[in-house]
Amino acid sequence: MTEAKLVINENPNKKTKPDPDNLKFGKLFTDHMFTMEYSREKGWFQPQIVPYAPVSLEPASMIFHYGQSVFEGLKAYRDENNDVLLFRPDENLKRLNRSNGRLSIPPINEELVMDYLKQLISLEKDWIPQAEGTSLYIRPFIIATEPSLSVAPSNNYTFFIILSPVGSYYPEGIHPVSIMVEEHFTRAVRGGMGTAKTGGNYSAGYNAQEYAANQGHAQVMWLDGVEKKYIEEVGSMNVFFKIDGQVITPELNDSILQGVTRKSIIQLLADWDIQVIERKISMKEVYQAYEAGTLEEAFGAGTAAVVSPIGELIWKDESMIINGRQTGELTKSLYTTLTGIQTGKIPDPFEWTVQVK
Repeated sequence: MTEAKLVINENPNKKTKPDPDNLKFGKLFTDHMFTMEYSREKGWFQPQIVPYAPVSLEPASMIFHYGQSVFEGLKAYRDENNDVLLFRPDENLKRLNRSNGRLSIPPINEELVMDYLKQLISLEKDWIPQAEGTSLYIRPFIIATEPSLSVAPSNNYTFFIILSPVGSYYPEGIHPVSIMVEEHFTRAVRGGMGTAKTGGNYSAGYNAQEYAANQGHAQVMWLDGVEKKYIEEVGSMNVFFKIDGQVITPELNDSILQGVTRKSIIQLLADWDIQVIERKISMKEVYQAYEAGTLEEAFGAGTAAVVSPIGELIWKDESMIINGRQTGELTKSLYTTLTGIQTGKIPDPFEWTVQVK
């Protein structure tokens, strides 16, 4: 990667900052964005911060035809001293490179990109809202830009980072949701791209999500693509179950995303002397636990919601009500602790947060 100095071209036409009480997810973007180019001859070059604006691509750009792209999602928070904190950004950049490897995209220099990211956040820190539950969402992504219809990896790429102030995921307080177990559509299979953050993984789930929403459910529970038996993810989040005092989460494989929040929860529970068992878990086992009265809690884990309690599971027309549709004590403790660490309200013994000057 070229050791090029970051060029900053400030936007002379600054936007009016939005009302923090009326923020929608991913609808409004800040004054600037980061871009960097790649060519087979030069490697990664020309890192710059420029005014946020539309981009121009040739119709033959390979991203449009073969979907060679990856992305990440993380957040910047304000603490009580008005300092800016990032939560485990190194893990997101590591995962971005794992996704790059799966999609035949050249790796980035994680240390350099971390520095570029901090400079972008520092420039845009006035965009970070301070209201309870709000944050600045950070979306790094890479797309194939070579104008070619050859079915082969692109020779050119552009790396972007864009920023969007977002409101609280739970404006009315954390509450359990209803989840429908999906048995027809498949999101990913082993050997595929399920463990990468790439666009096709998400659009592949739209049909099932739309059907679930029309039935009054918040999300879908994905099963493995071969046997349609073992639980993998819930929506775009990792999933955990508390059964008879034990916390169980599906073991990682080629079709399950290595979530940063998932990893943090496992480490946090270990610190609380609560073992997390990572293994295959079937819907039949979950249903049997429900029938036996030992299914105590269930929740999803991801960047957007942090922790999302599950109050109902719909499987084969059976409704399983979990913990009386109330947020479980463990789920509540995890949410409170993780969000407290992210926003600097409670001590960070793991050194997960990174301050941006």
